Amino acid sequence: MVQNTGRPGYLQIADELRGQIRSGALPPGQALPSIAQLCQRYEVSASVVKSAISVLRTEGFVIGQQGKGVFVRDPAEVDAQPRGRSEPAEDTNEQILKQISQIRETLGDLGNRLADLESAVFQEPKRSHGRGD
Repeated sequence: MVQNTGRPGYLQIADELRGQIRSGALPPGQALPSIAQLCQRYEVSASVVKSAISVLRTEGFVIGQQGKGVFVRDPAEVDAQPRGRSEPAEDTNEQILKQISQIRETLGDLGNRLADLESAVFQEPKRSHGRGD
């Protein structure tokens, strides 16, 4: 169950699952419990569980297989991932900046598309001034 500690619930769940993976309680290759099972276990919504799984996926502890589930990765693979200080952080910062740039570009494109759609849907009929306007 998620505690009211001020730490977000999804991080508490990710911490617990990460600990189970590190301790071997969730061995490599084993599927995580389903989202529904985790929701029931932690008494949270599906979005909270999905956020926790996303954290673990980003950290490399689990890998999703479309239509099959989310599986624990081999700890040797997880430990082999670079966690240095300067170079990986710079790479991560570059990736984040690139993603932010892509998000901004996509939002701008969506804004333009929405404006086009609104002008097509809410187009004012043209009026002639000779009809008693």
